[in-house]
Amino acid sequence: MTLALPVPLSVLDRSRTRHGRDPGEALRDTVRFAQQTEELGYHRFWVSEHHAVPGVAGSAPTVLAAAVAAATSRIRVGTGGVMLPNHRTLVVAEQFGVLESLFPGRIDMGLGRSVGFTEPIRRALGTGRDAMADFGAQLAELTAWFTDGDRPHPTVHARPAEGLRLPVFVLATGAGAEVAARAGAALVIGGPGGAEALAAAAGRYRAAFRPSPWRQEPYVMVAADVAVAATREEARRLLLPEAWALAHSRTHGDFPPLRTAGEIEALSLTAREREHMEEALRGDVLGTEEEVAEELGALVARTGADEVLVTTSSPDRGALLDSYRALARLAGLPQQPRRAPEPTLTAPRPPAR
Repeated sequence: MTLALPVPLSVLDRSRTRHGRDPGEALRDTVRFAQQTEELGYHRFWVSEHHAVPGVAGSAPTVLAAAVAAATSRIRVGTGGVMLPNHRTLVVAEQFGVLESLFPGRIDMGLGRSVGFTEPIRRALGTGRDAMADFGAQLAELTAWFTDGDRPHPTVHARPAEGLRLPVFVLATGAGAEVAARAGAALVIGGPGGAEALAAAAGRYRAAFRPSPWRQEPYVMVAADVAVAATREEARRLLLPEAWALAHSRTHGDFPPLRTAGEIEALSLTAREREHMEEALRGDVLGTEEEVAEELGALVARTGADEVLVTTSSPDRGALLDSYRALARLAGLPQQPRRAPEPTLTAPRPPAR
């Protein structure tokens, strides 16, 4: 069966840690997973930014993106996303300038407006909740560093970013769609609310879109948690660890490492925890190949998505890869043989004797 999905499929990996395992293992898993999804024919591979979160190892997305790009050769690599309130725009421009210079034509600049998970983390980052209100201005300042005549500081040049053009994506909910539209950036939407809410956000974005040096036409990427398995129950158990972690964060105030489905099923959860867990699962796309084909096709048709960004977090790496392999097969993605990435750095020559 081939999924009638005439849009590219891409991957977001959050470098989720597993209970009792080292965070470094999660980061190495991310790099290995990028290689595997490249072979399966996925279009992009993105990494995320989280700070001081026990369940996430990915705290430095541009550093991790560099490792992913160096370990792959064809797949586009980006961030989903760099959270602008946590950074100076000049530094972000320089980081992406370095990435694009090292891996030309393969880098995506995905940006968001979130701040730290708790007040102590926000203080450590030197920011606060009110910083999110300045996201539109921060985005304009960041993109201006890439131009020659409209720099935020006329005597300062962002090297090697200045003059480069790489795709700009804005991760948005609510009013963020209008921010992306005014900036002429691509829009990435997902989360609660279902296809109806996503379609409404996409409609507002398309209506308000202004062409820019980054994009001449609106572009909508829909993000979804997806799991494909032999049965709907198996697919549900694949997504259960992430749903449990989300429920735990909402009831205990911290986002934990992933536990296996079996471990979660053995826990004595409160009614509130179970309610949050079921709520999280209701927004996921899961089931057999036929069920996922129908659900994803309906989501794309309802939202008019130009691309789907798939994310699945599970401690079961084998079942996780099987799910992405099945989805790639459904979508008819062109399988790519493994190819070593081209070297991007030249080792120094030994001194002449």
